[in-house]
Parts: sequence; C-alpha cells; structure tokens
Amino acid sequence: MLDTLQPDGALEASEAAAVVLAPAEAYPRIDLRAKGEPWERRRAAGKRLRGAVPHGLHATPPSPEGRPDPVTLIEQSNEGRQKRLVPLRMARMAESPFAFLRGAPAVMAFDLSRSPTSGIEVVMNGDAHISNFGLFGTPQRDVVLDLNDFDEVTIGPWEWDLKRLVASLAIAAREQGIGQDERQRIVMSCVRGYRRSMVDLAPCGPIDVWHRAARADRLDFDGIEMDAASQAILKKAVEKARKRDNAALLEKVGERQVDGGWRFRLDPPILAAIDDETREGVISGLEHYAESLPRERRFMLSRYHVVDVVHRVVGVGSVGTRAYLALLFGNSDKDALFLQVKEAVRPSHAPYVPPLPEPYGSHEGARVVYGQRLLQAVGDPLLGWTTINGRPFYVRQMRNMKGEIPHSLLGGRSLIFFAFGYGALLARAHARTGDAAAISGYCGGPDNEGFDMALAEWAEAYGDQNALDHQALLAAISEGRVAIGAKIDA
Repeated sequence: MLDTLQPDGALEASEAAAVVLAPAEAYPRIDLRAKGEPWERRRAAGKRLRGAVPHGLHATPPSPEGRPDPVTLIEQSNEGRQKRLVPLRMARMAESPFAFLRGAPAVMAFDLSRSPTSGIEVVMNGDAHISNFGLFGTPQRDVVLDLNDFDEVTIGPWEWDLKRLVASLAIAAREQGIGQDERQRIVMSCVRGYRRSMVDLAPCGPIDVWHRAARADRLDFDGIEMDAASQAILKKAVEKARKRDNAALLEKVGERQVDGGWRFRLDPPILAAIDDETREGVISGLEHYAESLPRERRFMLSRYHVVDVVHRVVGVGSVGTRAYLALLFGNSDKDALFLQVKEAVRPSHAPYVPPLPEPYGSHEGARVVYGQRLLQAVGDPLLGWTTINGRPFYVRQMRNMKGEIPHSLLGGRSLIFFAFGYGALLARAHARTGDAAAISGYCGGPDNEGFDMALAEWAEAYGDQNALDHQALLAAISEGRVAIGAKIDA
C-alpha cells in the first residue's frame, strides 16, 4: 500500500492505479516534507485509466466458466462458526434473494475478483449493501446517516463496494415489484450520487473531507432534491432512532431479579445464557479491550461494572459467529451501558486481495475497528478490540440511537433519492482513504453517464445471477444437503 504521489515527477496512469492513502498507523513515521501532486493532475491520471479499462467493461456480467458452486462457497464460509447456529443462518438466507445476498458476501467476492477494475484502491467496506447504511447517534447526540457495518472491511478496488451497493438496490427493487426501467433509474441514481460526490470532493482538503457528515435532520445531497415521501420516511426513522437509547433497551431486554438487580431476559436463540467460564472470559476480554481505547475513554469506562453477559444472535451473514451482549452500570441502575462483543472473522475478499499491512493484518478485530474509524465520518467513542480464548473480537456500543431506513417502504422517487444518497455517502467514505481526484477522473464529470449505465447493466445481470444462486440454496435445502432451523436450542 504505497503513496505514489511523488513531489517532482508526473503522475502516470499506471502510478494512479496504485494510489491509496494509508493511515498514519501503517507507517513508523510520516513524512511532512514531501509535496504531493496537485489534484488536477491526479484527476487527469484517473481519466487516462479509462483507456485501459473503459467504462463499458464494467457492464460485463459474471462468467459461469470456472465459477464454483455458490452453496459450496457458503458452506466454506460456515467453517469455524458455532455449528448449532448454522441451520438458523441458512434459514435466514433462504428467506429471499435479498436475504441470500446479505448472507453471501463470499459468493459476490469471488465474482468481483474476476471483474475489471480501474486499479485505484481504497479502504473498502466490503459489504456495502443498502441494509448496511443506517442511522446512529454521535457523542453530541445528533443523528447521522452513514455506513454502519464493517465486518468485511479491507483494502481493495473502490468499484467492488459500489457494485455490491447497486446490486443490492436492484435486488431489493425486484422484491418490491419495481419494473426493470425503474430499477435502471434507481441504480443510475446511486452511481450518479457517487460520481457527483467524488467530483465535489476531488479539490477538497483532507480535513474538509474527513469532517463531512450527513446529519439526518439536515440531509442534503448536491444534485438531487428530497421528495415529500422521503422526508416523511426519514423523519419517522430519526424519531424512532432517538428513542432507542440504553434506558429503552434495558426495559426491552432486561428484568429485575428478586434481589433487585438487573439481568437479561433470556429469549433463545436470540438472547441465550452462557456458562460461567465463558462469562468470565468475556469480562476479562472487556478488561483487555479497554487497552485499545484512548486513555480518557478508558478512564470513563472504568466507572462502569459488568452485571450480566449473554450470547446474542445477530444479522444474517453474522449468524453463527460468537457475539455477546454485556450489561454494565455506572452511577446507578439508571445508568446502563450495553456493549456488543462480536467475533471478527476473515473478510470475504481476503483471498482476492494482497495481505493487509500492519496494524490491520495481525488481528481481525483491530482490522474492523481501524476500518470503521477510517470510513465513518463520526465514530463510536467506545469502539475497540480484544481477544477471548484465542479468538479476535471487536467491541462497540449496542445502542446509541441506532436506526434504519426500511427499504421495504421505499418506492419510486424515494428509492431514487436514497440510492443517490447512499452512493454519495459511499464516495465520502472512500475519499477519506483513497484519491478522490483520481477516482473522479476515472468516473467522469457530472454529465458523463457512461459509467452509470454500465453499472446499471451489471446490477441487472447480477440480480439474475443472485436469483439463480438463491434457488440453488433452496434446492440444496430440499435435497437435504443443507439443514435449516428457525428455532435452535440454546
């Protein structure tokens, strides 16, 4: 991962292909004496890359030649998970083509690894489908809209994130009965949002880029106006998110014991009891996790104590990984804090990208945490990592005004607006570690729709492939090859 912007020489197209701005932690020392290339020259270098990889190549659908059985890839991704929960994961993935897409990043990672790329790398989210954009609270108690899941974060081509996002939009739109022409407009809106945001960010200074945050109550993206339906959906989602704090979660998942203390209300397999040895392991892991926090936040955490820990099933793709929920109290039982302790596993794109540099490569939990800190405009102040029984974990607050934009309620103009917004947010995330000028040069200016059209064609083709893969999973279930279970004994 090299910064190829040399102070004296011209930036050639081949050089731009390797550009990715590494975080300071990746270097023993930074160089504040070397002068970088002007953004206009980097943009021109990005534009020259189109000669080697024209926009139209991105429309190429996944090739069936040499493509492994998707069910086999899913079975391989189950390795290392808790076996008793794997049938639940399979059941959730079988629910719909969109649920399959959510749970099968390994399948799409293989397909993307054989797709053309511009060669410009970023710290990529790795799983940027539409359900991984959401609302969450800042330390200042504002509510922002941004990426909110980073389990698959790694370094790779920026196109891979954008292609996963547009594919998810096309597949979600299919499930809502939206026709092909409208699906094309939705996907093109997303790519336009990404492209226009990169054009805007290209000349900006790094500090300006890093401070770009989308406050949900002031959501405004250059290039599109919010319609009334989108405003109503967003307002309702924000109001709901503001109510989702620690006190509300305590009432929902906690219960008082006869001694007056609080414990979790068990609801297996979602919230399940753990044995004393596991409980002690999690608490010890949290004590070590504190060492990954800045000193002032470590001091703040030291004023809390753990009162209960349970195992919690989360998501679709994450089902089967080890995930715990810890309840802590500070000043009193009105001062609850919930920490999620989630196992971090190898990212799906790892087989197709170079090994990560330090400090990312040695601990999967640290990879997730550093990735989130790099990609999110406003982060969780209690985000950190630890090791429990030799397995890597990351830790985050369970509920700090988190919420979602329910895509099942979006249609027509609203889906076009949020697709544009998600594209713009993804561009902001990529610009924090990648070269916005080079990416902007490759994508083209505000009126250049060639790249938009190519990705719309690709998303439609991938929707067809994903539907076939989903059917392959259903067939494997029907044949008894894959076991499913909606309810699993704790």
